[in-house]
Amino acid sequence: MTDSSEKIKELKELVANSNNIVFFGGAGVSTESGIPDFRSENGIYNTIEKYGESPETILSHSYFLNNTSEFYKYYKETIIHKSAKPNNAHLAIAKLEKLGKIKAVVTQNIDDLHQKAGSENVFELHGSIMRNYCMNCKASYDIDYIIDSEDIPICDKCGGIIKPDVVLYQEPLNNVIMRKSIEYIANAEVLIIGGTSLIVYPAAGLVEYFNGDNLVLINKGDTSYDDYASLVINESIGKVFKEVISE
Repeated sequence: MTDSSEKIKELKELVANSNNIVFFGGAGVSTESGIPDFRSENGIYNTIEKYGESPETILSHSYFLNNTSEFYKYYKETIIHKSAKPNNAHLAIAKLEKLGKIKAVVTQNIDDLHQKAGSENVFELHGSIMRNYCMNCKASYDIDYIIDSEDIPICDKCGGIIKPDVVLYQEPLNNVIMRKSIEYIANAEVLIIGGTSLIVYPAAGLVEYFNGDNLVLINKGDTSYDDYASLVINESIGKVFKEVISE
């Protein structure tokens, strides 16, 4: 049996023996659904080549206010992936929630794939592309309204500019969502972290609140918390979760 098979077997036992697990995920959970990580070297290079700015600059609060048209051009082209479908990781996590194993999903992703897979107790640290609102009258708009807008999406009720309900750079995270995420992580027996290198703060700092004995990291590359984990699996997250829920 290979090293990774042994580790997946160990994770399977952990999951079988706990009914208080929290899953905390990043961009790597969605890359297997065909959503590229805009922070990857390739993503950053392509953005600078095409727009003359880094993704962090374009996805910032000030850029949105001052260059709204360019923001939306990039946002529609790079961030919205409406046809993306949940992968094996999303589906397995939803199944484990239904079985009473996973108590909460804390995600840095904004793609709604956990909900599409059937997860219900999801805390979206960075918001969601599915929700949009008028900055003036607060009217709500769905994703299609954004996609179908010619240039800048304008509110059909008051003429205000519509903003995606996503947390841009320079914007604070939602306090209520942060507080609930911390609460679930602090009380969990097992914390499974997947698809994130844990470098984006303040989200990455949530790991510090975990008090349990079993910290599991599933990521293709190394993370800054590998030395603190009880189990590190450098493998495809979809493959790992598919095996975890197999009979």
